[in-house]
Amino acid sequence: MTEFKNTERELHFFRLRLSAAAVFVFICFGLLLTRFIWLQMIKHSDYVAQAEDNRISVVPVVPNRGLILDRNGVVLARNYSAYTLEITPSKLAEPLEDVIDHLSALVEIQYKDKKRFKRLLEEAKNFESVPIRTRLTDEEVARFIAQRFRFPGVEIQARLFRQYPLGETASHVVGYIGRISQKDAEKIAEWPEDESANYAGTDYIGKEGLEKKYEKILHGKTGYEEVEVTAGGRAVRTLARSPAIPGNNLTLSIDIELQKIIEEAFGDRRGALVAIEPATGEVLAYVSKPTYDPNLFVDGIDSQNWEELTTSINKPLLNRPLIGTYPPGSTFKPYMALAALELGKRTPNQAISDPGYYMFGGHRFRDDKVGGHGSVDMYKSIVQSCNTYYYMLATDLGIDAIHDFMKPLGFGQLTGIDLENERRGVLPSPAWKRDTYKRPEQKKWYAGETVSIGIGQGYNAFTPLQLAHAMANLANNGVVMRPHLVKTIEDVVTKEKKELVRTESYRIPLKQENIDFVKFAMSHVPKEGTSARAFAGAAYISAGKTGTAQAIGLKQNEKYNATKMAEFHRDHSLYIAFAPYENPRIALAVIVENAGFGAAAAAPIARRAIDYYLLGKRPNEETKKADAKASEPSLDANGNLSGD
Repeated sequence: MTEFKNTERELHFFRLRLSAAAVFVFICFGLLLTRFIWLQMIKHSDYVAQAEDNRISVVPVVPNRGLILDRNGVVLARNYSAYTLEITPSKLAEPLEDVIDHLSALVEIQYKDKKRFKRLLEEAKNFESVPIRTRLTDEEVARFIAQRFRFPGVEIQARLFRQYPLGETASHVVGYIGRISQKDAEKIAEWPEDESANYAGTDYIGKEGLEKKYEKILHGKTGYEEVEVTAGGRAVRTLARSPAIPGNNLTLSIDIELQKIIEEAFGDRRGALVAIEPATGEVLAYVSKPTYDPNLFVDGIDSQNWEELTTSINKPLLNRPLIGTYPPGSTFKPYMALAALELGKRTPNQAISDPGYYMFGGHRFRDDKVGGHGSVDMYKSIVQSCNTYYYMLATDLGIDAIHDFMKPLGFGQLTGIDLENERRGVLPSPAWKRDTYKRPEQKKWYAGETVSIGIGQGYNAFTPLQLAHAMANLANNGVVMRPHLVKTIEDVVTKEKKELVRTESYRIPLKQENIDFVKFAMSHVPKEGTSARAFAGAAYISAGKTGTAQAIGLKQNEKYNATKMAEFHRDHSLYIAFAPYENPRIALAVIVENAGFGAAAAAPIARRAIDYYLLGKRPNEETKKADAKASEPSLDANGNLSGD
């Protein structure tokens, strides 16, 4: 049977399909056109910027860190350029351990390098380059460059390194820099935006000392380079450059030769010395013994050296002048005498009878001299360092009067020196005791506790810096200058030098005749008193006071015997001084830990410091023999150790 097609119906369906196809094509082209307009017109600038970002890389240019110099221009911290082998983990084509093994065939990579690398890797982000070896030789650089194609993700970088050319000398002053840790990065992120942005590309930051305190001044201003790169990230050419501005230079008040002489005088003993110019507050020497080498920290200290420094019983990392606190011993007595004069509790000629002890509340407070000093006036109490005189005086003054008088002199107060983490120490008072202790019976101040305060014992605990500051304040007739280490800041671009801190902080209202009497008595301590041996033959007149402070408390009626005690339980040796007597140019405080009498250990070190600063005199064999003789203990009539 023949089937007839409906031509018109077929044609209708064809036209419908054609229309649908046309609409579909139109919609597709419409979508393409819309997308084209979106990309080429609306989002044009954004995508051009992204393309440029892929083609152009903005690379931070880290500035040269500022130099640190002593008062005479000797460089204490500087920079030098060296090559570093660095790995970016995210760009590696094979496992990290395999890459390191293959690199070891070209460049020497020691176990300590691998250990430091792993530690730094934990702190770094995956896309950051981390050094596996620093300070490569030219031969090592050449060997790697020849095989560079084998190591994607590994690069040679020219980096600036910090160097401390004098090593351990003045390390607690200068401090050191180290790689920026996660904690440092979080701290930087909290800074104002312009300051945190200035650390883009920076790997190192000040960790201790002046390197930390003056970090933002030493760092400089980061520059930038616009570099055209390939799709693989390799630099092709530099398109634009904004140069980095080097950090400012610091000139310190420290005399590094004086510093060296003092550090040598300490030898292997522990202790501290701070020397200050009274008229300006400039710190001339800042010694903490033992010291350490800050160069160990620049690349990241290895575990062996770190363990030696942190576990040593001598605590070389402890900044003793700043945070070490010690009883002042008899160095406290001149200030007690001054308090007595100012508060009308004693006159210079008023004398007491010293039987060799002071009885209070049924307790016997012994004098350092068996049998006592006999009749003692204020002059003799200072020159011969009579404990009994100051036991009585402390009782008469009372703890509140002692506290209030000593506070303006700087005892138990922050000096404001330009270093971080200064310790306040303890200037005791009933209020301090109430706030410090928890149990009710501990909160109460007992009258017998005041007696020991009078000779610089008891709760008294001050830093060597505070002792030197108080000595400078007395030498400067009550005019207080803030101690500071940085003398000038030099702008390396303009060469302009800004001088720091020369105005007085405040004046202590003291009568000049009272100051003069105490200073006069102190001037006879090196002549006929407890430090006469140490200062025999000095070509200048100085004023000083010896001190011996207990490291641990003794039981009642227990006699001190250094030969039967462990070294770290023996008394500390102290000395305070200023010179010349008429016009003081240097005031200092020195403590030698567990070294015994102040006249034996501390005073000879002070003599060396003053000899050099005033006369330019360096120690020789004759000086060392004289120091040894001065260090010999004195024996009283009964064969017991005596002195202060």
